Amino acid sequence: MSLFRKKSVEHMLATSAQNAGLKKALGALDLTFLGIGAIIGTGIFVLTGTGAVQAGPALMISFLIAAVACGFAALAYAEFASTIPVAGSIYTYSYATLGELAAWIIGWDLMLEYGLATSAVSVGWSGYLQSLLSGFCVSLPVALTAAPGALPGHETLFNLPAFLVMMAITALLSVGVRESARINNIMVAIKVTVVLLVIAVGVFHVTPANWHPFMPNGWNGVFGAAAVMFFAFIGFDSVSSAAEEVKNPKRDLPIGIIASLGVCAVLYVAVAAVVTGIVPSAQFANISHPVSYALQVAGQKWVAGFIDLGAVLGMLTVILVMAYGQTRVIFAMSRDGLLPARLSRVHPRFATPFFTTWLVGIFFGLIGALVPLNVLAELINIGTLAAFSMVSIAVLVLRRTHPELPRAFRCPGVPVVPVLAVASCLFLMVNLQAVTWAAFLVWLVVGMVIYFGYSRRRSKLAS
Repeated sequence: MSLFRKKSVEHMLATSAQNAGLKKALGALDLTFLGIGAIIGTGIFVLTGTGAVQAGPALMISFLIAAVACGFAALAYAEFASTIPVAGSIYTYSYATLGELAAWIIGWDLMLEYGLATSAVSVGWSGYLQSLLSGFCVSLPVALTAAPGALPGHETLFNLPAFLVMMAITALLSVGVRESARINNIMVAIKVTVVLLVIAVGVFHVTPANWHPFMPNGWNGVFGAAAVMFFAFIGFDSVSSAAEEVKNPKRDLPIGIIASLGVCAVLYVAVAAVVTGIVPSAQFANISHPVSYALQVAGQKWVAGFIDLGAVLGMLTVILVMAYGQTRVIFAMSRDGLLPARLSRVHPRFATPFFTTWLVGIFFGLIGALVPLNVLAELINIGTLAAFSMVSIAVLVLRRTHPELPRAFRCPGVPVVPVLAVASCLFLMVNLQAVTWAAFLVWLVVGMVIYFGYSRRRSKLAS
């Protein structure tokens, strides 16, 4: 029965209020910008080309399917985040509702999701930086431009820009959340401006004939693209990881989660319509910068240059927010005794988990430098879909076990909406490749070995 021992919700709230040591510095606008900063990045600037080849102009529908799946889960996240505003996101929620083993599995899963997300975005950032530099006739040694085997026909050893950007973001996060949020807000404003520029300029170069056939690969292509483009929406859940650093979490967390997802969904569908209307979808094959490529085809090279610059700045915010979310999940797991105590120590000057921030920054920085992007993207998706399913189940459990608990935001349509969230996430998981499932199961097996060998005995609930 120790596998299903649960943390008291009341005790969690009291402990976080008294002992966290984290600085409360964020408001609703900060959280919305954190969410947008985490969402708009590699998914729209890099993977749009992959999705267009697979779904054709129906990529617009693929984005909508992925957005709906995320929307159901976002409502569940909003209820939990406002009810239990404690660091750790779905890991913490699972600990209070489903028990310790489920919490460990989902926490271990989130460590993979957030970590690989930072690695994947650093690779996409590197590609756009190199595209931007090439416009100034500047190029890096080929061996230092990509992971081994990432560029067929070229001998590549290490993605140096990807590693360096991870180190820069790690340094920023380690010195304070307030400083990180300010820089994030500025870069998000630039990034959204660039996306709006794509739509405003590109709409005048759309050729409706390029939208035919609308579904060249049928519904299988649409669903397959939706499973991949789900990656483009990952990030809104990291907003809930900031719970203990929010001034008014019961009000601001639901606003930040839902508003960021809604804004990005509208922008994504508009961008998909524009780029597939400018360039026939099949031409996006092997294009690493599809959005700027579409504007180049349209003859708007000056806009394409701004897009490259906006992507370089914009993807920095994704790395920042996802790395932030990961360190807070590890912080919560360490505070509960499931990971070594040093990982939850707060720096006396910066009020951040300093050691943890640098540890995961270096580790996943090396992964980004050594592993190709296409391998990383699907691994992130399956981990996120599993997490979204878990939080939706946890909402149903908490409604039954703690019906009297004050809820500043209530997920509408319970139990229908959480059930739809689980069903849509499982549907997208089925559309992922078998090798992705195999790698995910290996990660879970490693996690179970660590749990039964270390975490179960050292858990604070055990004593």
